[in-house]
Amino acid sequence: MKKETLYLDTSVPSAYYDERAKERQDATVKFWKEVLPNYQVFISEITVEELEDAKDETWKRKLRKLIKGFKILKTNEEIRDLARVYIEKGIFPERYVDDALHVAVTSFYEISYLVSWNFEHLVKVKTRKLVNLVNILERLREIEIVSPQEL
Repeated sequence: MKKETLYLDTSVPSAYYDERAKERQDATVKFWKEVLPNYQVFISEITVEELEDAKDETWKRKLRKLIKGFKILKTNEEIRDLARVYIEKGIFPERYVDDALHVAVTSFYEISYLVSWNFEHLVKVKTRKLVNLVNILERLREIEIVSPQEL
């Protein structure tokens, strides 16, 4: 039986080592060990680029090791166009283009779940509804935007 698919935005691997939010870190480690093995896991070039922006080299090395083995999805013009539609429709502010790109990658590659700790712009009922409305209009599959604790 084929595993369901999920996409991790940058907030999830980042939380794995982030001791500033211990509860979230613990939930992420548990998610990594108990949930991820049940799914086919994807990240994107955007996720990798954002993780590479980390200033601490030790932390960066740990993150690289953590995401090693995940399939890295490429962005393309269709994905960038879809992200622009999400922004034009007011789902994401222009300055949060990376959030729109994470959603566009998930939608374009027909991944079932986008997993994020970003409750401000992504993991919200309103965002989910609006993204899926746009996806229907664009003839794309609906996606679920969830936190690690929801799976």
